[in-house]
Amino acid sequence: MMVLSAEIENLERGTFFIVGRTEEFTFGHVEFSLECNTYPSPHYQEKIWSWNGLWKSFFTMVSTKGEIWTLECEKKSSFPQLTMASISRGDASGKLLSPKIRSAKLLEVLNSLEDESTKEKEIIFISPPDNAVGDFTDEDSEDEEGHKGGNLSGSMLHATVVSEGSETGEDNEELELQPARKRQKRIAELRRVWTKRDIRPDFVSWSASDPHIEYLKSQELSPVGLFELFFDERTINFIVSETNRYAWQKNVNLDLTAQELKCVLGILILSGYISYPRRRMFWETSPDSHHHLVADAIRRDRFELIFSYLHFADNSELDESDRFAKVRPLIILMNQNFQKHAPLEEYYSFGESMCEYFGHRGSKQLHKGKPIQFGYKIWCGTTSRGYLVWFEPSQGTLFTKPEKDIDLGGNMVIKFVDALQARGCLPYHIFFDKIFTSVKLMSVLREKGVKATGTVHEYMTEKCPLKDPKDFKKITKGSFDYKVEESEEIIVCRWHDSSITDVCSNAVGIEPVKLTNCHSSASKTSTRVHQPSLVRLYNEKIGGVAKMDQNISKYKVKIRGMKWYSTFISYIIDVALNNAWQLHRICNEETQVDLLAFRRYIACVYLESNADMSSQGRRSRRLETESRFDMIGHWIIHQDKRTRCALCHSQTNTRCEKCQKGVHAKCFREYHIK
Repeated sequence: MMVLSAEIENLERGTFFIVGRTEEFTFGHVEFSLECNTYPSPHYQEKIWSWNGLWKSFFTMVSTKGEIWTLECEKKSSFPQLTMASISRGDASGKLLSPKIRSAKLLEVLNSLEDESTKEKEIIFISPPDNAVGDFTDEDSEDEEGHKGGNLSGSMLHATVVSEGSETGEDNEELELQPARKRQKRIAELRRVWTKRDIRPDFVSWSASDPHIEYLKSQELSPVGLFELFFDERTINFIVSETNRYAWQKNVNLDLTAQELKCVLGILILSGYISYPRRRMFWETSPDSHHHLVADAIRRDRFELIFSYLHFADNSELDESDRFAKVRPLIILMNQNFQKHAPLEEYYSFGESMCEYFGHRGSKQLHKGKPIQFGYKIWCGTTSRGYLVWFEPSQGTLFTKPEKDIDLGGNMVIKFVDALQARGCLPYHIFFDKIFTSVKLMSVLREKGVKATGTVHEYMTEKCPLKDPKDFKKITKGSFDYKVEESEEIIVCRWHDSSITDVCSNAVGIEPVKLTNCHSSASKTSTRVHQPSLVRLYNEKIGGVAKMDQNISKYKVKIRGMKWYSTFISYIIDVALNNAWQLHRICNEETQVDLLAFRRYIACVYLESNADMSSQGRRSRRLETESRFDMIGHWIIHQDKRTRCALCHSQTNTRCEKCQKGVHAKCFREYHIK
């Protein structure tokens, strides 16, 4: 039997087991010599250093007093949660001894434990160093999914080994070496049975009506009225209160009013379609940049002061575990308003949106494939037309703990479903892409009574036995293969289009199969191919988040502040405008205006009706303009005396009955939305 020395000091200085020499060493208060029944690998030192090897060996440590100590360890490819095998002790007759020794260090255990023929093992806890506990920083963690442990720090190597029953490291002086116990076996995963047949869903059909939308139609709300469904009086007063509180904490008497805040909102909305390199150019007297609507509404220095102190939470009550604590109250208010006035529909889309941000805050993410690649990632649930129902900024798994054995994206889908079901447990149908889809998620949504369809990664299908993708590419386009999970009625379909697409659903099957156009980029021709029903429905309903992003990107707020949440607030304003416009399209099917005209109307009314009205002439002009853009009760009538058109300034014999302004029939619509 080879005898090795075990001079256990600092592994980082290169000390390792030396063959052919016997030396005694100290483990705790007891001196030992080390014997090994297996000759170590030539790379033994490297494997101990990195703790990534698969070498196993068994050591028997004999003390100078003749007592036998057995150390066990099974080396693995990673270092999961700093778990180590335990130390068991016995005498020659097999009776356990329990001497009191000083607490062992992690470095000593790493240098002493190696086991090849271990039969019994026990997990013990290794306490972290004293400086391991501290506040979270704003930087994103790079080890959210696991710890590879290739190189351990000195503080970690000198961490204290405590017994399993100890809560702290203070009682380590009374540490007793416990006998080894068997490791718990992992519970085998549920084995699914897949069958080649179509799905037989048991959901009820959609038959719900939407009385709230009918109520909004009866109100005949103007664009401002629709926008103020979300930025309502409660939200405006909350922002005013928190902004004044924050300014007071900074020893500034701001005295902000709701009227001034609406004026600031009007300038932010206007910057979406009229932008300058510097925002102060709005107030310049130079004829090439002066904007009288902004300059007459609020003074430049007053706007800058208000904008710099905009605040949305009480700093004394922030949740340190929430990276978006400074805007969390506003997120809650907006989600409540979005859900309260959301159209009640069967089909919803869930996905990711990006809020542009280039600062140094840790919540910033890189998202390739999106028009905005750098910024805050927002989980979004929308209708199929792009109305945002629910949103939540992403904080990663470090601050958001997944539940129910589903990843973070799947948990966000479940939270969105819970928000929908707050309005009633109806058979909603949710569509999402492969970032979120898994067979487990489909099963959970089915238990909630919610239908779901989404593309899926092959490794998330739980070994569904479909044809190999490499072989599938060789067959005719339009071919498909599918299997159904017997116990839960979940179907996975693989379809050959321009590429191989896997779609999973708990509600829609293969039939009816219809024909669709398949474009070939190589030959630049289109051919008719077969398309399963679940693929066709997915393509029709998945684009809700993309439509919302497209609407926001057209005229998004351009004015930015110095605070990290400035762009996020601009994003919320843009989303509220998009939602108000979606309601306008639903409530005014015959007299719709486009998104640009809708935003211009709100900006003009906010700037004119909330400006400083110290001058009587300005007051009458602004009130006249406000009624001009309210889109209520405007009719064109004939007049006996010809007057000039208020828009084109040529002679006309027609006028607006409400505005009492001459206007041509061809100029009537443009005059009331400009």
